[in-house]
Amino acid sequence: MIHHLHLFQSKMILPFLNFTLVHNKGAAFAFLHTASGWQNLTLGTIALAMSMIMIIWLYRLKVRAYWECIALNFILTGAVGNVLDRILYGYVIDFLDFHIGRWHFAIFNLADSAICLGAFILLWSFCMSKE
Repeated sequence: MIHHLHLFQSKMILPFLNFTLVHNKGAAFAFLHTASGWQNLTLGTIALAMSMIMIIWLYRLKVRAYWECIALNFILTGAVGNVLDRILYGYVIDFLDFHIGRWHFAIFNLADSAICLGAFILLWSFCMSKE
């Protein structure tokens, strides 16, 4: 996106979706975006630590834990994607701008989507294994 849009520039893709380039120094969905600067290093460090934990978790999983493996891989790839943005640019590049009329959801990226999808699958997997 950084090669196709200027900061805060929007391009309509669908009636409910724009590509809008923003630099997010906070967490997913712009949480802590307006903090004083401590959040970039802190969130990057947490993401790296959690990535290491997930790699160990994946290594120890049984082959039959199919959905758990998929979920952890979604979360891991999303976390690594956002960490790479933080390392390379000092912020996360967000661009998915869903809206209904003038109401806009927080702008996010594919890595945020992967993390959320992975968390949902992981929760669903745990719920299904309890039955």
